[in-house]
Amino acid sequence: MSYFTGKTILITGAGSGIGRELARQAVERGAIVIATDINEATLAETNQLAGGRLATYLLDVGDAAAIQAFAERVIPTLNPASPLILVNNAGVALASGPFAQTDLVDFEWLLSINLMGVIRMTKAFLPFMQQHNRGQIVNLSSVFGLAGVENQSAYCTAKFGVRGFSDVLRMELLDTGIGVTCVHPGGIKTNIAASARLGQGGFVTEAMHKQGTASFAEAAKTTPQQAASIILDGVARRKARVLIGADARQIEWVTRLFPTRYVSIIKRQIQKAFTYEQ
Repeated sequence: MSYFTGKTILITGAGSGIGRELARQAVERGAIVIATDINEATLAETNQLAGGRLATYLLDVGDAAAIQAFAERVIPTLNPASPLILVNNAGVALASGPFAQTDLVDFEWLLSINLMGVIRMTKAFLPFMQQHNRGQIVNLSSVFGLAGVENQSAYCTAKFGVRGFSDVLRMELLDTGIGVTCVHPGGIKTNIAASARLGQGGFVTEAMHKQGTASFAEAAKTTPQQAASIILDGVARRKARVLIGADARQIEWVTRLFPTRYVSIIKRQIQKAFTYEQ
């Protein structure tokens, strides 16, 4: 019997990429899957790929009121005997260039989704887990939650925040039946770079964005299918940290050995994938 048989998995950002594969593979492993996304069409595609076996809901994790309404609607339908696994996967990217050229409106937009979305969803569903003293919170951080990278100030801030938030939760829930897993994917072959918002500061042009997207596609080595499988295996083992890809393992190793010097050590390697040419 699979670890996921009879468990309920709630996944945000299930309309594409890693989220889509998590939903599809979780169903295959016997889970009851609640899949959410802001895009109705892509969410429907995910459900079709999963054989129509998902419970799907439109949800914008950047909208606090929408999350509260969603929780109030869904929690009464949950089976107390079925442990809840909350996967905070939804995220966006921003192409804005250096922090000095990044508009704070864009910065705050990204934080609202990538960081506050994780916090709001956890705040909404943690009481249910605590009531039954079971469940697991799975937060998607990034390699940019392990290393600060130039031209990614908003994204790194959010992903470091997710990592810190996850560590705090893990400590607070250490003696309970609720686990916390923080996931750090490296380059994954998804559309996140291609769909990144162009910053209002005007530093990044369409041509620069296209070049950056191509560089990301070349550097990304792991497929969403592989990433989802690694995440679900980590969840089943209730691991505290899940690294995805050789690039993630390398960056984690370098930042551990050289907690401050890594900035100069890996600057050139990181820039190969995230350099904007003017």
